[in-house]
Amino acid sequence: MVDQRAVAVWRDGAAVRVPAAQPVVTAFDAGLARGDGVFESVLVDDGATPRLADHLVRLQRSTRLLDLPPVPDDAWRALVAAATEGWPADVEGVCRLFLTRGDGTTPTALALLAPVGDDVLRQRRDGVAVVALTYGLAADVRAGAPWLLGGAKTLSYAVNMAAQRHAHAVGADDVVFTSAEGRLLEGPTSTVVWATGGTLHTPPLDTGILAGTTQARLFAAAEADGWPTAVTPGTVADLHAADAVWLLSGIRGAAAVTALDGTPRGDAGLTPRVQELLAR
Repeated sequence: MVDQRAVAVWRDGAAVRVPAAQPVVTAFDAGLARGDGVFESVLVDDGATPRLADHLVRLQRSTRLLDLPPVPDDAWRALVAAATEGWPADVEGVCRLFLTRGDGTTPTALALLAPVGDDVLRQRRDGVAVVALTYGLAADVRAGAPWLLGGAKTLSYAVNMAAQRHAHAVGADDVVFTSAEGRLLEGPTSTVVWATGGTLHTPPLDTGILAGTTQARLFAAAEADGWPTAVTPGTVADLHAADAVWLLSGIRGAAAVTALDGTPRGDAGLTPRVQELLAR
């Protein structure tokens, strides 16, 4: 992994590239003080961001859910262009777009670019060992409680990171969250997809999970390729019984689940097909 970073911030109606070590938010920024903001992580491949449009759609949805001042797509594209200018074509990068409520007068919008981490590349290649953890809420709670911000990609990721640390502490790589009654939800940074009986499945969005851009792209490509898909309210038992399970995300792609709660599992040789569909 190369030691390289880039930062661009929106100032006075323009995207401005700044030194990576230069402070770009104040101590009074609500994103820092309260986690009051949203973000997206966009893959930079061969110096380009071919999936940016999908992420901007979700970023604007998150912006609306948090009642944040909207930032036009053109501004986000300018920030990405400023951050990625001169980025080596042979280095995969992750460009994170951040929007916070700012200091109470002006929102903060910025782009941060860094190389994709070695652990992410390893998990994309070798797969992930996963543990199932409860999220502690019933599956239908967030649909009727908009203040819980179901479906928004917010900066408030402390619970997600704590879950991943717990997974690491017990010898796993990642997590699948379940509802209080045991329904499948999502990973801390991923969407759950499984294959059973010739069909690809993923949990429903009405549970308050984030709409996965990579999952949507996979399902569209699979349907076009004759591979049926379904939105299914599954359980951990369904994952154990599945032919294959993946955690999908924009940077890691499709990471095959190689163990679930300590039980090794295979992928029925389906991962190469999934990865080929995502590469289209």
